Formats: sequence, C-alpha cells, structure tokens
Amino acid sequence: MILRAVADERPDSTRLQNEDDMSSKTIEEWKRILPRERFDILFRDKTEPAGSSPLNDEKRGGTYICAACYQPLFSSDDKFDSGTGWPSFTRPISDEAIDTKKDFKLIWPRTEYHCSNCGGHQGHVFDDGPEPTGQRWCNNGLALEFVAEGEELPELRA
Repeated sequence: MILRAVADERPDSTRLQNEDDMSSKTIEEWKRILPRERFDILFRDKTEPAGSSPLNDEKRGGTYICAACYQPLFSSDDKFDSGTGWPSFTRPISDEAIDTKKDFKLIWPRTEYHCSNCGGHQGHVFDDGPEPTGQRWCNNGLALEFVAEGEELPELRA
C-alpha cells in the first residue's frame, strides 16, 4: 500500500491518503483529536524516550491497537522484552495491518512502519529479534493503546 500526502484547497489540510482508502482524516483533524505527544509521534515521526512507556511492563493478554485510528496492530502473544526500552513484538497481527518503507534519517537505512489504516508512524523493524521470526518490531508506546482480553475493541476511526 502506498501512502502519499495530498493537499486540498484549504491551508493546513494535508491528508494522509492511501490509495485503497480515501477517507483518511486531515493532519489538522488528527491534531485536534490526539494529545500533542501522540500526534507528534504518529504524524510527525517523533520518537518517545526509551523506557518511558507503561506498555513496556504490560503483561496481560490482549491486543495492541493504533492510538490514532484503533486498528489492531499487534497481539500480546507476540510481545517480548527486547531490553531496548520500547514495546517490541516478533510480528504484526496481520500483514495487512502494517505498511513499511525505508527510512534514511540516520547513517544507515532502517525499515520504518506505519498503521496501514491511518498512516500513523509506529516504529521500526529490525532483524535481531527472537524466534519464530527473528524480527523485532520496535514500537513507540504512545503510538499504541492496549485492549485487554475480554474487553471490546473500539470501532475504527479514520
């Protein structure tokens, strides 16, 4: 899936629009809905400080959803303690939940991933994780919300 920024006639109306779903909110709409720290991570590609997320210590069974649009992204069955200070998973809940792209912001390229529904930045994936995948999906905790087993998942918002 390809994400692209598109502007309509109004100022500050850049939309995150994927080519399969033309109903995404504008950046300004997300800015009004989300707390500033979450907005900056999800839509300005910021990174929270290592060790700052309470989700690092979350041990209950459940589902990790995008903090912007509520799309399910990860299962607690795939969560592990990577020792990095960020919630980490061996794989996304489904291949369709995540979109990836190369990130050249550092000296070496990394693979960045986003929620496929709203385009919100989640984190980076590395090839230094445990079995069964050997991958570490390293996520900003503020980009996620946790829904415990037995609780109803919220409706998608996008």
